[in-house]
Amino acid sequence: MTMTMTEIDSTAVISGNAVLAPDVVVGAYAVIGPHVTVGSGCLIGPFTRIEGPTTIGERNQFYGHASIGGPPQDLKYKGEHTELAIGNDNVFREFVTINRGTTGGGGKTTIGNENFFMAYSHVAHDCHVGSYTIFANNATLAGHVEIADYATIGAFSAVHQFCRVGEHAFVGGGSMITQDVMPYAKTVASRDNRSYGINTIGLERKGFSKETVEALQRAYKILIRSKLRADEALQKIEEELGNFPEARYLVEFVRASKRGIIR
Repeated sequence: MTMTMTEIDSTAVISGNAVLAPDVVVGAYAVIGPHVTVGSGCLIGPFTRIEGPTTIGERNQFYGHASIGGPPQDLKYKGEHTELAIGNDNVFREFVTINRGTTGGGGKTTIGNENFFMAYSHVAHDCHVGSYTIFANNATLAGHVEIADYATIGAFSAVHQFCRVGEHAFVGGGSMITQDVMPYAKTVASRDNRSYGINTIGLERKGFSKETVEALQRAYKILIRSKLRADEALQKIEEELGNFPEARYLVEFVRASKRGIIR
């Protein structure tokens, strides 16, 4: 997809209340509604629809047939002012759908930077997606979900409303996530959701040191494999591995869980 300066296809429909940077590229039959702001270097692919209020940062790529900033799929929504905010350098492949927020959920859906959304993935109302995440094909978020930085959501996986996915977590394909997903861990569906150990390969590829990975493996064993109560296990992790910020984050994540964690 090559970007050129000031290229808007003649079939595109752009609202007079939309604000586009001078170098935005807009493909055939794209529709950009009112109260949409698109930053420099963005590419809007053919048949893409963007509704507002939506603010889009710089250098984002929207491939064909994406639907961005549509109203929330919530029966309580009655047309109130809600928003979508997207950062920089994200890729949205074909038929991706991102909804605005609801007043009951804070009124805003947010997407960070350098995320990769594969075809047909969906982000519902009031979700907050961090940066550097990967959503495989048909990965789906219900409303009010939080996805932390560097997480990967596998193909055909669904995350239940109000759940959280921690940093560097890996959710395997076809998983039905109904509780919080621990950071750094691999979580894969079988008959019941289970955590299958630390995401070793993924962490190594992202530059985590051998010592950090081994510390997280130790923390996982204390939390999941030991016979300690959860509060005792967390205290033990703090005492033995508190010098690793990743271990401290793991402890903080588990303690803050309201739905329980997948073990």
